[in-house]
Amino acid sequence: MRAASLDHRVRREAELLAREARAALTFKRNLRGKAGDLEAAVRDVDGALAAKDYQRLRHGLPVLDALVDEVVKRPDKSTTRDYIESIVAAILIALALRAVVLEAFKIPSSSMYPTLEINDHIFVNKFIYGLRIPFTTTKLFEWRKPERGEVIVFIQPCEPDRDYIKRVVATEGQSVEVRCNVVFVDGKPVEHQLLKGEGCQYMDQDENSLVWSARQCSEYAERVDGHDYRTYHDTLRPQRDEQLARNGSLLSADGRDFPLIDGPRLPPACPLQANGEPIGTHNQKPGQIVVTRQGAGPCEPQMHYVVPEGHVFVMGDNRANSNDSRYWGSVPIANIKGKALFIWLSYAEWKWKFWKSLRFDRIGDFVK
Repeated sequence: MRAASLDHRVRREAELLAREARAALTFKRNLRGKAGDLEAAVRDVDGALAAKDYQRLRHGLPVLDALVDEVVKRPDKSTTRDYIESIVAAILIALALRAVVLEAFKIPSSSMYPTLEINDHIFVNKFIYGLRIPFTTTKLFEWRKPERGEVIVFIQPCEPDRDYIKRVVATEGQSVEVRCNVVFVDGKPVEHQLLKGEGCQYMDQDENSLVWSARQCSEYAERVDGHDYRTYHDTLRPQRDEQLARNGSLLSADGRDFPLIDGPRLPPACPLQANGEPIGTHNQKPGQIVVTRQGAGPCEPQMHYVVPEGHVFVMGDNRANSNDSRYWGSVPIANIKGKALFIWLSYAEWKWKFWKSLRFDRIGDFVK
């Protein structure tokens, strides 16, 4: 009974191996010079199978097995080919992640100081708000919309070839007003507190000449919907705050107020071309300017901007040195690429021995 079982297993293995060898001889080419030996071994095994000569089959099976391993098996891949395939696979995975999940961005300006500094390199979560077709503003689906206080990367609506990074101050349908550096959303001031009136300084770099220079500032803490962060303002804001608290009013407004009382009462938007069409992505809505109070003091709410549907209003944390929604309007949600996550690299200058200018205290910080 045991011998019969062993004979059956040998016969089954021989049939499978002979079938593999015949397939190789029929469909494959360049069998590395031993096709004749393989044909002879197959004939020997087929003859033994037909005659049910299991002794002869046990003798011929190892020979056929060795030949199949030698001439049918693909040659081992070279080390170079292994490296190339690994590199290509890594590149494809990285591109897929970049298109859908994560993307790296470099901070080019001081508009987000002190939260983000020049030459901070950050990762951006592109999946948090939904999935977008790469290199377009078309979204396949949306998880949720950006919330107040979040730092986002987006396609600048007036300059589609540039990515900007700012903080969401207000969302669709909300009103925004800035009076004497205080941001009002839906008529309520954003929580703020003076941190440093003197001794606030940061290094700024001219984007054209790349020359670094020191700038003076004042530092404040703000809180929006559970997001705590710091902002920079001009050096005179603490004095204005003190005068306002003492006298109840100021004689003049600030040049960075929004909307400007003495300016044209038009909502901020991308400039128009000669044909009347706005430059940029063409998907930006203008919003609306609403006068709420006549004859109010320069620091009191009196005229606000209503964020249009499907848009967010953004500002830089460096309020005295930021090109943001106060000047060119709201950001279409379709233009938003993702939410800033954390700093993975930071340095002062990229030059020989740049590691000496690495800012280790910033690497790994999450963007708040």
